[in-house]
Amino acid sequence: MEMENKTGTTGFIILGFNKYSHEETLIYVIVLPAFFISILGNLGFLTLMWSDHHLHKPMYFFLSNLSFIDICNTTVTLSTFLQSLIKGKTLISFSLCMTQLYFFISLTSTEFFLLTAMAYDRYVAICNPLRYPLMMNKRICILLVAASWLTGSLDGVPFEILISQFSYCGSNEIDHFFCDLTALLKLSCSDTHNFEILVLSEGAVLSLIPFLLTLSSYIFVIVAILKIHHSEGRRKAFSTCSSHLTVVFLFYGTVLFVYMRPSSMQSPEQDKVFALLYTVLTPMLNPIIYSLRNQEVKNALRKIIIKK
Repeated sequence: MEMENKTGTTGFIILGFNKYSHEETLIYVIVLPAFFISILGNLGFLTLMWSDHHLHKPMYFFLSNLSFIDICNTTVTLSTFLQSLIKGKTLISFSLCMTQLYFFISLTSTEFFLLTAMAYDRYVAICNPLRYPLMMNKRICILLVAASWLTGSLDGVPFEILISQFSYCGSNEIDHFFCDLTALLKLSCSDTHNFEILVLSEGAVLSLIPFLLTLSSYIFVIVAILKIHHSEGRRKAFSTCSSHLTVVFLFYGTVLFVYMRPSSMQSPEQDKVFALLYTVLTPMLNPIIYSLRNQEVKNALRKIIIKK
């Protein structure tokens, strides 16, 4: 049965970037290659990590989940973007729009907690190296990843339930390239004030807290690295952590900027640009950053190339 809100609206029109005719071609020229690089890069990185037994370590277990999240999130959010490339304005049913919104929120929340687990892994590896095999054994790693996925999956439920109950009695055109939360709120003629407070409160709990935990872990890691007397060991440790921090700040910075602002400070143009950063740019850069800054990954890739 087709899901409907209480006003009877059965679908929305995704505008994408069609309102900006002069910049539209440039946007597509940039985004399309980035999309394919992101998908192929993360698929290749995922395959590499699971095919080489030398990469069967906690850090690469977390990275494989990160790659999988990036593939899913990019595919979910850019599916309507790619349709708009072919068809122009894209019609999406109400139920499909809610489904897209749910998966976007859930996958994004899962990535928040997964990045926190990765930061904890680096903290233990550098600050407690002798206890690392015990503190980051297979069971604990699976529990951390499972907890990340479970928390992320549950996080999307209340948002989808509440926003599907809103009335949409005006325009059904979403000024975005996917069913984004802020864009949907702008279309609603219901009182969304309490819901916006919920979004900010939930964001403070489920994004700022993981971010602060992640940042705290890396502060302890940096302090520990500075105490390393051997310059080569210090360089390797800094190299690994700097790549992780690059991903953390890029992802958190863009997401928090979009969703932790009050509606009066939001604009569709800014939201779409920053959405491209965390749905396309960050997933594209993740495999590049982790591959170029990691000797074990380079060695595994070299083995595959030599075999061929």
